[in-house]
Amino acid sequence: MSISFDGRVAIVTGAGGGLGRAYALELARRGARLVVNDLGGARDGTGQSDAALRVVEEIEAAGGEAMANGGNVADYDQMVAMVAAARERWGGVHILINNAGVLRDKSFAKMEPSDFEFVVRVHLLGSAYATKACWDVMREQNYGRVLMTASSTGLFGNFGQANYGAAKLGLAGLAKTLGIEGAKNDIRVNTIAPTAGTRMTADLFPEAAFEAFAPEKVVPAALYLVSEDAPSGVIVGAGAGVFQSSYVTLTPGARLDGADLSPEGVAAHWDEITDRTGEIVPRSGAEQAMLIGRKLGG
Repeated sequence: MSISFDGRVAIVTGAGGGLGRAYALELARRGARLVVNDLGGARDGTGQSDAALRVVEEIEAAGGEAMANGGNVADYDQMVAMVAAARERWGGVHILINNAGVLRDKSFAKMEPSDFEFVVRVHLLGSAYATKACWDVMREQNYGRVLMTASSTGLFGNFGQANYGAAKLGLAGLAKTLGIEGAKNDIRVNTIAPTAGTRMTADLFPEAAFEAFAPEKVVPAALYLVSEDAPSGVIVGAGAGVFQSSYVTLTPGARLDGADLSPEGVAAHWDEITDRTGEIVPRSGAEQAMLIGRKLGG
């Protein structure tokens, strides 16, 4: 059955190029009305451009409806104004894809605290601000789909990206909690960890890999995760047409007491503590305490 976004209003941040542009174009092609948000800065967040306007022109030339927004995701008031403009023009906001981002890569030893703070502010706080600006509208509608953009760096680490990794794993945690809080109002919140050849990754990919890792090959996962029948609380990896599911798991663990309730005891039982046999994927943080309770009861 075909997935349609007819009648839906979608906001895509960082949609002036790369993945955001690809998301916006396909959402519009499938019937959504788009707010194309992009400050238009360079990869490190400096400067501005009319990148969002050019994507709007592409959408309109293909017969779609869109509006450009140059708001800075790291400024909450600008995100509130963006949502208000969408609501005034189209009556609501049904979909938010938090895609805007910057890079200021350096080893942690060489990284200035200001560069750490800036990257976390844009990625983590920026996504929280944009989502918060939409949240009450989605609750009133009893419908919302939110997609956070994490990264393999956040999930698994990567040299020279401490700021980026901290922000990206934070987004996965934010999405898990918002998915729980939004469930009663049919607000589903998911996370995508894309691998794509874009301006952000221009010096990370060999030139020949850019075509294989085109942004358009990530789009199917992103659009499914903001569709009417989307799951909630999942983390999906996507790149080059390959789609993966990532999990945060919890092992059954080991109960220690007596002399074993010590650093030496943890060391002695390390293999049992880390044994993945019977591990679970908790649906909420409360399940860790529940699992401990079962250990104590047993």
